[in-house]
Amino acid sequence: MSDKQWYVAVDGSSYGPFSESDLRAKFQAGEYTGQHHVFTEGMRGWIPAESVDEFKNIGGAAPAPPPPAPRGAVADEVDFEIFGTEMQFVEVELDPGESVVAEAGGMMYMENGIEMNTIFGDGGGQDGGFMDKLVGAGKRLLTGESLFMTVFTHQGTGTAKAAFASPYPGKIIPVDLGKVGGTLVCQKDAFLCAAKGVTVGIAFQKKIGAGLFGGEGFIMQKLEGDGMVFVHAGGTIVERELGPGDRLRVDTGCLVALEPSVSYDIEFVGGVKSAIFGGEGFFFAQLSGPGKVWLQSLPFSRLAGRVWQAAPQGGGSDRGEGSVLGKMGGIGGFFDGN
Repeated sequence: MSDKQWYVAVDGSSYGPFSESDLRAKFQAGEYTGQHHVFTEGMRGWIPAESVDEFKNIGGAAPAPPPPAPRGAVADEVDFEIFGTEMQFVEVELDPGESVVAEAGGMMYMENGIEMNTIFGDGGGQDGGFMDKLVGAGKRLLTGESLFMTVFTHQGTGTAKAAFASPYPGKIIPVDLGKVGGTLVCQKDAFLCAAKGVTVGIAFQKKIGAGLFGGEGFIMQKLEGDGMVFVHAGGTIVERELGPGDRLRVDTGCLVALEPSVSYDIEFVGGVKSAIFGGEGFFFAQLSGPGKVWLQSLPFSRLAGRVWQAAPQGGGSDRGEGSVLGKMGGIGGFFDGN
């Protein structure tokens, strides 16, 4: 056996290091199964134990992989292209019968053959009964979103394209849920659109501190399935890979999305002087690996706050930068009532 040190991910926390023999014993005792993700030096990321040569066909390992999506749904496979820099939009190409689900009001354009249909609920389980749809709608209501979503389905021949635009300056992040374990947790207003079959649910923060002071409350969005999802965030986007035991402190508003293996808590800034006069608020979000996190440089709340401060109703003043009127005591404002 090798002398590698192994780690196991369980419910967002990592355990280890274990020697190979110790970890094999835990598998044989049923403490872990083949569906638990493991990591060791030389791997590019976390993978299920049943896919690792050292732990195949041992006692306690499950022979079958986990289902790719809830309710047995399989998302449509769609092609896409993202256009633009600061104000991006994503163009999704649909084959006959394929669909994409989006937030109401997110559509930019659609080609002939695509039909639009408003649905009640979270975008998944539309073949289920009324109660399934009601539960899905209730989840969306808890995250502050509309009770309805819109499905765009290609009913014609050949291929057709539909485009969905960002609501404010920033970037669109394409994520293949099948490559991140089938689940992505994101801030409440980050979801833009996804292949039909992906469900948009809720993720409760288990720790009361993170719920009360984490910037997003107790509830964040949880995207589940095995298809492509498109998440929007403000400014520049940073993707960070956290290893076992790695920790990262970020402004609570700058957190966009994270894999479910990443644990999320809050941390007090420190001294009262730093909290009051430091301009960063009282709390940081503390992220603990393993897993990926996505961060944004310009939260919409920060952008909106600056716009409000500069507006006259927010205490700002009209300034004609570089103009004669702007340097003459606001003559321009005299004529429009300001």
